[in-house]
Amino acid sequence: MVIRKTNPNITLPKGTQTAPSISNHYRYGDDDTGFFAKIVPILMGFFVFLFVFLISGLALLRERTSGTLDRLLATPVKRSEIVFGYMLGYGFISIIQSTIIVVATIWLLKIEVVGNIFNIIIISFLLALVALAFGILLSTPANSEFQMMQFIPLVIVPQVFFSGIIPLDSMASWIQYIGKILPLTYTGDALTKIIMYGKGLTDLGGDILALLIFLVVLLWLNIVGLKRYRKV
Repeated sequence: MVIRKTNPNITLPKGTQTAPSISNHYRYGDDDTGFFAKIVPILMGFFVFLFVFLISGLALLRERTSGTLDRLLATPVKRSEIVFGYMLGYGFISIIQSTIIVVATIWLLKIEVVGNIFNIIIISFLLALVALAFGILLSTPANSEFQMMQFIPLVIVPQVFFSGIIPLDSMASWIQYIGKILPLTYTGDALTKIIMYGKGLTDLGGDILALLIFLVVLLWLNIVGLKRYRKV
């Protein structure tokens, strides 16, 4: 980001055509910073979402196809306890995975971060929980790992184009509405504000609230979805 200012202290004598001096002040990056720095926060969120989605979805699908989930549902354990158990167990893996992705992206790509890296990890972990719940939900109708993989180009990849890499203001109005119901849109916005503008968590209330709403809704859908497999 660059701000160009003219020097107001320069007074031009009458009859002269001297151009005013212009100074550049960069709030983020330098003159070598390109468009890639703008899309890095969005891509970071995308990879967190993708990897957690695959791990959680395939793991639950394998337990369901092997009969482990059926035996678990035959016990008096509540469906909500099963869902929260999966969220708790895979949540620890999501913390490690999200932290590795964030640190590797910043370190290997040498991304300049204006804000606090710890805030980036918190937002990424919140997105990982949403991806975890989303992966568990989509594994419910899938009957094989191949069907689970087919959800990636149908559900996951399109989120990249609707989450801020291409400005939504330049798209049709109905596409803008689609972007507002995707978790990566709010994650990309939050990570961009932290990385490029140095915002804190208190300035990201809207994005955090949206991700929490996604998480609650997906958890509720997972609890309802397990009902079809309970035979007692």
